[in-house]
Amino acid sequence: MGKLRPEKEEHLAPCHTRRPRSLWNLLLLLWTFLNCGLGGNAQGPGEWTPWGSWSRCSSSCGRGLSVRSRRCIRFPREELCWGDTHEYRLCQQPDCPPGAMPFRDLQCALYNGHPVLGTQKTYQWVPFYGAPNHCDLNCLAVGHDFYHSFGRVLDGTPCSPGAQDLCVAGRCLSAGCDGLLGSDAREDRCGRCGGANDSCLFVQRVFRDAGAFAGYWNVTLIPEGARHIRAAHRSRNHLALMGGDGRYVLNGNWAVSPAGTYEAAGTRVVYTRATGPEETLRAAGPTSQDLLLQVLLQEPNPGIEFEFWLPRERYGPFQAQAQVLGWSPRQPQPREVEPQPLESPTVIPPRTPIPTPVFRARVLGRVRQAQETRYEVHVQLIYKNRSPLRALEYVWAPSRCPCPPLALHRDYLLAARRLISPDGTQDRLLLPHAGYARLWSPAEDSRVRLAARHCPL
Repeated sequence: MGKLRPEKEEHLAPCHTRRPRSLWNLLLLLWTFLNCGLGGNAQGPGEWTPWGSWSRCSSSCGRGLSVRSRRCIRFPREELCWGDTHEYRLCQQPDCPPGAMPFRDLQCALYNGHPVLGTQKTYQWVPFYGAPNHCDLNCLAVGHDFYHSFGRVLDGTPCSPGAQDLCVAGRCLSAGCDGLLGSDAREDRCGRCGGANDSCLFVQRVFRDAGAFAGYWNVTLIPEGARHIRAAHRSRNHLALMGGDGRYVLNGNWAVSPAGTYEAAGTRVVYTRATGPEETLRAAGPTSQDLLLQVLLQEPNPGIEFEFWLPRERYGPFQAQAQVLGWSPRQPQPREVEPQPLESPTVIPPRTPIPTPVFRARVLGRVRQAQETRYEVHVQLIYKNRSPLRALEYVWAPSRCPCPPLALHRDYLLAARRLISPDGTQDRLLLPHAGYARLWSPAEDSRVRLAARHCPL
């Protein structure tokens, strides 16, 4: 029996074929070429080229836009690329000089003196903002009751006077936090563009300390870097805000500030006070320095809600400082206190014992007079006092006082004895032998606050 000889195997590569020997082979070759050489049944989009460089700003002054583009590379039977061929971003040029013609006005003025509407009549044109599409160049004929649309405005034209949105290809677009027009990117509560609120912590508490006396009480420290600050309460008390330099931003020195917007620590503080007892304080932040939130008590404190977002790296120092100052996350429950009037100092009968005021003050000046030294001080915080102190007070130290001289421009904790003459013509704050004058520090502040709570007025 002869040996069977195996036939020679033939392999047809997907994208290669032998020389056609028949019409069938010719059709097979054509099918292979179309399906393999040109992508076959390819699905999905093509591929983008890299983005080109950004164009120059569309405006020579003020706000404008820059544009960059890319091209879609695809084979036949492939889908179009997903996305946009052009990308726009905001650009900021130096402010326009006073009296400069706005961009939309300039575009309308280009048609001044030119025939329109199929007649030889000419008109003077100014922008008209009552039309539906703000990104059309709608111009009003001066002295007439009609307007005409000259097509789209140029890219980069503001949608309306004072608006932040800009017209792009006939659409009114706003910019995301990435500066791209039409972008949905937004800052999270930590200030990160497109973030997920994971780089900061939310501080939310209620200050319930009722206070042992009428006057200013510390509520919380608002650290540098805080964002989305809010404080609110419903009572006749008043929120007060002090800057890092010891100066009050609002409601300081026993004076109630009007509602409005205030600048503090690099941010705008919006202070509102309703006709009822509601009072709120808001700031977007971030703060460029520490702020101290206080309350000016006139009646028992029903609770002050406050909140802000703080970078994670600042939360530990904030907690440590709060504990040094005696502020715990769990505030004590309110206690009954007698409401104290703030409108005017209490009239004190002659020879009536006067409670010793305890306060924090900065020394502004020092004058030696006979056997006494007179210090001019700026009262910054009152810990204990029945009658209000003025923002600027004189404190007298007799020559026999054993305490050392107070240094200029330093903060002290002072416990001075108020002396009013029988005829009421003299009202002095004295530092006697039993007086108290110590350099201010967080530890001293904590001790004095604790003593003010437990000692009778």
